[in-house]
Amino acid sequence: MPSPSPPLRPHPHLYEINTWVWLQELSGRTQRELTLGDIPDQEWDALKEKGFDCVWLMGIWERSAQSRAIARSLPFLRDEYDQALPGWQESDVVGSPYAIRAYRPDPALGTWDDVERILRKLHDRGMQLILDFVPNHTSLDHEWVASHPEYYIQGQSQEYQLAPHEFFVVGESDNPRYLAHGRDPFFSPWTDTAQLNYFHGETRAAMMGVLDTIAPYCDGIRCDMAMLILNEVFHRTWGRLLMDREWPANEFWSEAIAGRPGWLWIAEVYWDLEWDMQQLGFQYTYDKRLYERLRQFNPQGIVSHLRASLEYQRKLVRFLENHDEARSAVVFGRQAHSAFSVLLATLPGLRLYHQGQLEGKRVRLPVQLGRSAAEPLDEMTVSYYSRLLKLSHEDVFHFGNWRLLSLEGEQNVTSLLAYQWTWQEQWKMIVVNLSPAEAQGRVCFTDEFPFSEQEYACILLQDVFSDCSYEFGQETYRKNGLLLKLAPYEWQIFSVMAVRGGFKS
Repeated sequence: MPSPSPPLRPHPHLYEINTWVWLQELSGRTQRELTLGDIPDQEWDALKEKGFDCVWLMGIWERSAQSRAIARSLPFLRDEYDQALPGWQESDVVGSPYAIRAYRPDPALGTWDDVERILRKLHDRGMQLILDFVPNHTSLDHEWVASHPEYYIQGQSQEYQLAPHEFFVVGESDNPRYLAHGRDPFFSPWTDTAQLNYFHGETRAAMMGVLDTIAPYCDGIRCDMAMLILNEVFHRTWGRLLMDREWPANEFWSEAIAGRPGWLWIAEVYWDLEWDMQQLGFQYTYDKRLYERLRQFNPQGIVSHLRASLEYQRKLVRFLENHDEARSAVVFGRQAHSAFSVLLATLPGLRLYHQGQLEGKRVRLPVQLGRSAAEPLDEMTVSYYSRLLKLSHEDVFHFGNWRLLSLEGEQNVTSLLAYQWTWQEQWKMIVVNLSPAEAQGRVCFTDEFPFSEQEYACILLQDVFSDCSYEFGQETYRKNGLLLKLAPYEWQIFSVMAVRGGFKS
């Protein structure tokens, strides 16, 4: 088996890959059909060179024939395919990666040996492998549906008659069972899934067994819609069908995480339950709140969100896009995208980048598709992200101390955000205008100032993305603050140096 997981630095970088689509792209590039075991080493080398700590191979598990048939038939999905992949064929619809038939590699993608080979290659490069875990539901044709229907939420005939879209029928006609489709309580059911019952002890044990199956082949898991199986949430969603079952003594997650030390646990979670999931042991939880405030172009909300405790923030998954969200290049536009990607790269927490984001791709691909349309590279975005990733790979952004800085008005000051990272002799300061209007303000230094007065006579600020530098005397800088004037969505990243004895002439 592969070596132990390589150590993960603080504030790691994670790259999400749509595995099926990626293999199609690589196959087209190499003019031969590739599986997981055939991925060229230079692909892993390139990700390492960009500074990624982890690779998330999204969607490697066996997909469902029934899910595929449903995905080919639903009108709203067919409309999405038309938008994302004009001229698509039925064969391009491979089914949802979140309606899992079995936790084994899909035969179209590869084998367990192939996954183990990838894990070894990533470990050789000091990187970790993340795979999917979908706790809430299985596909309709998972083997448990026939062999263990008791693992699932079940209704009675009357519930099925009232809401047939919420259930599907299994078993013999003289003894039918009405199994519920998986769902988020705020939306319609996922009709290609079967809802597991987490108030049933044997279901929990079976899902623990799934984790044991996955464990030797990865360093951690991204848990889909992880909050849905919290005891309180689950009871609120399914209480009417739980037949007065006793509440489990513990949360599934606390037991699962405690039993698998050393694994990296990432939770997709919403509804302000991020802190709760962190307390159960998740090292990282989705930061949808920041994403929503960025999409709303809400500077005050963004700054307010970043005032939360550092203990909480360092466990958040920051992102501008993923497979569920629209492409960031489209959502934000070039100016705001540039500014917000600086936040992604330099805020504390796990920094999630999505396949195609670094190239400026604009088409969001439905997860049911196994092929994407060709898009031209946005050379400006490629160059920009290359420089930004190189910068954020520096140790100061991983091992340093992060602090939000105070700002005092001048013009539109509430749209400005300033923070710093300090580590050993390194000091970086980031200032971002979060608005489409010019903004001006003073960065104030009190206890945040990392040098004592005896250590320096002057301060030098070097803009790391340009040749600009600024010089300040101690009194001006420390007592009056730093006056900054930024154009709409402008940002600056400074290397700050204390100069003993003043500047050379």
